[in-house]
Amino acid sequence: MAVYFYGCITLDGYLADSQYKIDWLHQVGTIEDTGYEDFYKEMDVTIMGKRTFEEIQGMPEVEDFYATTENYVFTHDEVIPAQNYQPISGDVVEFIRQLDPAKNVFVVGGNSLVAPLLDADLFDHLIVQIAPVILGKGIKLFTQEEYLRFYQLDQVRQFGQFAELVFSRKIDS
Repeated sequence: MAVYFYGCITLDGYLADSQYKIDWLHQVGTIEDTGYEDFYKEMDVTIMGKRTFEEIQGMPEVEDFYATTENYVFTHDEVIPAQNYQPISGDVVEFIRQLDPAKNVFVVGGNSLVAPLLDADLFDHLIVQIAPVILGKGIKLFTQEEYLRFYQLDQVRQFGQFAELVFSRKIDS
């Protein structure tokens, strides 16, 4: 199993504005401007928080948005208003650890899931796109506990207005 974070932040490190919205992202580019489709083809499972799900829930044909993966939404709600998404509560670290080790896991967001997964050192790959936007405040991507963790830079690419940095877990030599 490999656990991936794939997402876009602003130049000043925000995933979303202070209202948990990503309208700024849609003003800069589209999924077609990135390598997202090739990345997604390799995924088996998606995991997201309730606020992330609420952001995609408003998209047309939300059931088709993650059509080829098992999709889990961490929420206290017992029902998700879209097929193909399963509500789940509990500890995200324990949930990931019990998944089939042959599956690739895509952590869509947000930082309430990213932080404990970083704390538990479960990310194998971080794919971070940077948009040419400065918000000044909002929801930061990285809010984990303080510690020193190294990743290896594997690739730097440009997709339209986005810079993409691809990191993998650094293996001690």
